[in-house]
Amino acid sequence: MNLNPILIEIYIFALAILVFKVDLAWRPKGIATGIITLVGLLVSFILSFLFPPKGIAFSGSFLTDDLALFLKRIFLLAGILASLGSLNHAKDNFKGRQGEYFLLILLSMLGMCLAVSSNDLILLFVSFELMSIPLYVLTAFAKKDEKSVEGGMKFFIFGAFSSAIILLGFSFIYGITGLTDIGRIADYLRGSTDPLLMIGVIVLLVGFGFKIAAVPFHMWAPDTYEGGPTPFIAFLSVAPKVAGFGILFRLFLIGFRDIGIPWLPYIAVISGVTMVIGNVLALTQTNIKRLLAYSGVGHIGYMLLGLASGTAFGVAMSLFYFVSYAFSNMGAFLVTEITRRNENSDELIAYNGLARRSPLLALSMLLFLLSLGGIPFVVGFWAKLYIFTAAAKSGLLVWVIIGAIVTVLALFYYLNVARKMYIESPEKTEPIKIPLSLTLVMVISALAVVIFGLIPNTIAGPALNAATMFMGR
Repeated sequence: MNLNPILIEIYIFALAILVFKVDLAWRPKGIATGIITLVGLLVSFILSFLFPPKGIAFSGSFLTDDLALFLKRIFLLAGILASLGSLNHAKDNFKGRQGEYFLLILLSMLGMCLAVSSNDLILLFVSFELMSIPLYVLTAFAKKDEKSVEGGMKFFIFGAFSSAIILLGFSFIYGITGLTDIGRIADYLRGSTDPLLMIGVIVLLVGFGFKIAAVPFHMWAPDTYEGGPTPFIAFLSVAPKVAGFGILFRLFLIGFRDIGIPWLPYIAVISGVTMVIGNVLALTQTNIKRLLAYSGVGHIGYMLLGLASGTAFGVAMSLFYFVSYAFSNMGAFLVTEITRRNENSDELIAYNGLARRSPLLALSMLLFLLSLGGIPFVVGFWAKLYIFTAAAKSGLLVWVIIGAIVTVLALFYYLNVARKMYIESPEKTEPIKIPLSLTLVMVISALAVVIFGLIPNTIAGPALNAATMFMGR
C-alpha cells in the first residue's frame, strides 16, 4: 500500500500516541506534554514541505491533492499557534490533565486532515466525527466553570443535531446514486434534476451550516466561545471552520458541480445573510470573546463568497482568506487570553488604557483588529479585496456591495476596542505580565499579519495553484 498520501496523518497519529504514552507513563507536570506537542507539530509542518504527500489511497476513498495539502498545512499552523498559546494555560488550569488536553487537540486535527482528503461519504462522516467529538470535550474542559460546561453542552447538542442532518443528506445522495465515492457520484449526477437531489443538497447545506456557524445556524457559537478555554477557542475559531469549507469545496464543486440544479444562489444568500447578521450582532457586545464570536460569523459570510463564486479563483481566494483569518483571529484571541490572565475579565472595560500598561500587547491587538477589519495594508485587507474580486467576477455584485457595507460597519466595533486601548484611561496602572510563550505566539502572529500584508503573493500564489489543480482535475 502506498503510504505517501497519508504521511501527515501518520505524523499526527504518531505524535498523539507519543503524548499519550508520555502522559500515561510519567504524568509529567508543567509544560512537558505541551512542548512535545508543539515540537511534533513544528516538525510535521516542516516535513509537509520537504516531503509533500500526494496521491490516492484506500482504493480511491482517500485523496491528498493540492487543495487537501494546503488545508492540512493550515491545520498544522493553527495547531502550532494553539499549542504554544496553551502552554501556560494548561499548566495553570488543567493540572494533571495537560496530557489529555493536548491529546484531544491532536485527535481533532487528525480528524480534520482525514476529512479534507475524504473522497468517500462514509470516510468523510467518520472523519468529521473524529474531528468534532474532541472539540466538545475541550470546550467543557474547565469543568468547574459553569460557562464552560454550558458552552460545551450547547456545542455538543448542536453538533450532534447537525451530524444527524448531514447523515440524512448523505442518505438522499446514496439513495439516488447507490454510491459513496464522490467522484463517481459526480459522474452519475451529471445533468440530474431529481427533486430528491435538491432536498439532499439543501439538507447538507443546513448540516454544514451548523458546523461552520453560518447564519441562521450560528446560535451555538457565542456561548461556546465565551465559556471555553481561550487558547482552545482560538483554535476552534479557525481550524474546524476551515475543515468544513474543505469538505464543502469537495462535495459541491466536485460532487455536485455538473448537476442541473442551480445551488450556487443558495450559497450566495446564506453568505449575504451571514455577513450582515454576524456584524450587526457584534455591534452590541460588551464581552470581547462574544464580540469575536459574532465577528467570526461575519467572516464566515465573506468566506462563503468564494464557494458561491464556483470558480478556481474563488476557491483560491478563500484559501488565502483562511490563512489571513488564522493569524488575525487566533492572534486576537490569544491577546484576550493575556488580558484575562491579568484582569480576570473578558469584558471590554478590561482593555481601557491597555496601551499605557503594555504597548506591545496593545499594538499587536490593534494589528489583529485592523486585519480583521480589512484595513490597508495588513493581510486582512487583501483577503477581503481578493474575495470580493472573485465574487464580482462571478456576477455576485449585489453581495459584494453588501459585503463592503458591512465591512465598514464592522470597523465600528473593531475600532471601539482600539479606542479603549489607546484613548480611555486605565483603571489600573501596573504593567501587564505576559508569559514568554504567549509573547512568542503574539509576536509571530503580528509579524505574519504585517509581512503577508506587504507580500500577499507569498500565500496567494500557492493558493491559486492549489485551487486550479483542484478544479481542473
